[in-house]
Amino acid sequence: MTVMAAVDLGAQSGRVAAGRFDGSRLELTEAHRFPNEPIKEGGRLRWDFDRLTGESLDGLRAAARDREIDSVGVDSWAIDFGLVDGNGRLIANPVHYRDHRRAEAAPELYRRIPPRELYGRTGIQMLSINTACELVAMTGDGDPALEDAERLLMIPDLLHHRLCGSVTTELTNATTTQCFDPFTGDWAEDVLERAELPARLFPEVVPPASVLGPVGPDAANETGLTAARVIASATHDTASAVAAVPFRRPGSAFLSVGTWSLVGVEVTAPVVTDETFAANLTNEGGVAGTFRLLRNVTGLWLLHECRRRFAVLGREYTFEQLVALAEQAAPLRSLVDPDDPSFAEPGDMPGRIAEFCRATGQPVPTEPGDVARCIVESLALKHAETIDLLRDAAGAEPAELHVVGGGARNALLCTATADAVGLPVLAGPEEATLIGNLLVQAMALGELSSLEELREVVRASFDQTVYEPTPSTGWQEARARFAGLRSDANVGVSA
Repeated sequence: MTVMAAVDLGAQSGRVAAGRFDGSRLELTEAHRFPNEPIKEGGRLRWDFDRLTGESLDGLRAAARDREIDSVGVDSWAIDFGLVDGNGRLIANPVHYRDHRRAEAAPELYRRIPPRELYGRTGIQMLSINTACELVAMTGDGDPALEDAERLLMIPDLLHHRLCGSVTTELTNATTTQCFDPFTGDWAEDVLERAELPARLFPEVVPPASVLGPVGPDAANETGLTAARVIASATHDTASAVAAVPFRRPGSAFLSVGTWSLVGVEVTAPVVTDETFAANLTNEGGVAGTFRLLRNVTGLWLLHECRRRFAVLGREYTFEQLVALAEQAAPLRSLVDPDDPSFAEPGDMPGRIAEFCRATGQPVPTEPGDVARCIVESLALKHAETIDLLRDAAGAEPAELHVVGGGARNALLCTATADAVGLPVLAGPEEATLIGNLLVQAMALGELSSLEELREVVRASFDQTVYEPTPSTGWQEARARFAGLRSDANVGVSA
């Protein structure tokens, strides 16, 4: 029996789990779960990395309490990074991708490198949250952290560094930075030079399923991981999640739903054309030489922010209670474009949704159930729009849509997505990111030899729920209405 531990850091919460693998089935046990709240420091929105590290170590200690752990790996959201000095110390808390300065730097990046050229070199969609935008902001401000830094490490790399001292980055996360050449498999030096970014900071890139080394003495004492190896599994959480998608029909699409909705298809090479550029589709590295051709769209972030605002106003709801209220609300009454810039930053999300509906001549949702219904149905229509983009720009013809992540347990979202897209939705596994992280570790340990073997384990270990689409003129009319609401500010170079 091989026992592995996975740390999964999400933009809303983190968790640590242990996985027991007997050669054919995986058993998952959650050891620790904790919130992830950004903090304000010096006028900047940042991640509280000391707290994330402490919670992760606490979780690993809990995972190791009753079992010996053979390996450990970390995954997280993409794009964000920290800078470490020559002594391996983190210079400052990583900047949050929703910090306003990053978005303000995007035009300067596009001045230095025209968007179509940048896309041709990196295959990454134009988003103002990208790593390259933050680095341009730092260089423009003359940020002293750049001078003091020895290495740039992505969020999982920082925790791997804490566990074993490694100073590498793993390919699936490196590809998201808009600084990486997906065709050569290394940093795009010409992009770094033209964008005036410090190439010396970028570390060695290793493939998924790389053994980084044994857990160091200090971390072993703190966690009880005395015999574990640290493995760079698929450190981008979407890469781990998609590795665990048990596709049953070739060419099917995936939808990983959490803070963001990642809608795409798995391909064997980057697809970088005028059409995919115009559609703002991105190419992110995956496991075993695969790539994910997808689009990032705003996901359940909207509902989480509404829940937070309702609590401030004295109306406490669990996530499940909000979805239950949405199920009772009138369908397809009000719609928003989830990617509208007005929804990008934390704040009064119910008020912003009301204002969007008022400005577009729609009924204004006021009750929590109406607001939640508006969000869920708008997300379903955004998913459908993205599937259309994949068909038109890349020739994808998915027969099914696999939903993984937290959205897989949201029956209303899955039903609405099936109806909006017009395809069967296969929901599950919900914990795809943890599962993918653990099973890619199993590949590194020699327990699995291929991505298909990995997915066979997922099929054998976890159930799925199938949602068949129901033909409805209401959804056809809603799609036409939604197309008129879509924000042009979120397409192409302005994204």
